[in-house]
Amino acid sequence: MTQQPTHRGLRSGLALLIATSVAGFATSAHSQTVPVPKPAPKARDGSVQMSAQEKAPMTTGATQAPPNPVIPDPHRNVPANIFATFDANQKAQAARVSLYLSSLQTLVGNFVQVGPDGSKTKGDFYIQKPGKVRFEYDDPSPIAIIADGSSLAVRDRKLATQDIYPLSQTPLRFLLSDRIDLLKDTNVVSVTADDVYISVTIEEKQALIGTSRLMLMVGVKDGQLKQWTVTDPQGYDTTVAVYNLDSSKKVDPGLFKIDFTNYITPAN
Repeated sequence: MTQQPTHRGLRSGLALLIATSVAGFATSAHSQTVPVPKPAPKARDGSVQMSAQEKAPMTTGATQAPPNPVIPDPHRNVPANIFATFDANQKAQAARVSLYLSSLQTLVGNFVQVGPDGSKTKGDFYIQKPGKVRFEYDDPSPIAIIADGSSLAVRDRKLATQDIYPLSQTPLRFLLSDRIDLLKDTNVVSVTADDVYISVTIEEKQALIGTSRLMLMVGVKDGQLKQWTVTDPQGYDTTVAVYNLDSSKKVDPGLFKIDFTNYITPAN
């Protein structure tokens, strides 16, 4: 019998996903103003072009079954050299991922999340760039994640509480930036590709939190986002695989409003 993740375990996994820090990092949105993720320069290197398939809106047609997320090897050795150099092919692969991410304005779909303890949860997500996202977890989970462009809330419907995080200090900002050049705007430490995925790993070092990583995986054949893995400073992974993607669907702006009236923010 599959063990259901505990309520506390799910919240801990969410903290790994959105804050890449230990529990208790939550901070009040009323006491800190956080800027919207900074867009990359509009200029683009003309050496990398999007295919007609990549330019077209993503619609899946028939509903897809939930994928099995690819869980990274926990013992993988990712170089942490800020002066890492990449060959022409790696630069082209990173540019392809950057161009794809920059081309998105809205994205709707389903997701499967695998926590550090192996627990699996599912749900729906909505993205409107720049800076807005909503993750709705399927029952029985009472959790929802909402980013309004500056702050990000982890909401618990059952307890009527929510933890507030600065969006600028979460790895989600890379997915939510209007335009981004990964090699120029982030510290990319690894670019790999096989017959199925292009994988780009970004590393961040923060004095008070430690070193965290975000690995983005894009399909080689269709050029679409498949999953990402966040590694927290303690080395624990949270992986999110996405499917049934649609980049042409209009998204209700009300989905991204953080309710500071009906949900309280617990004291640290």
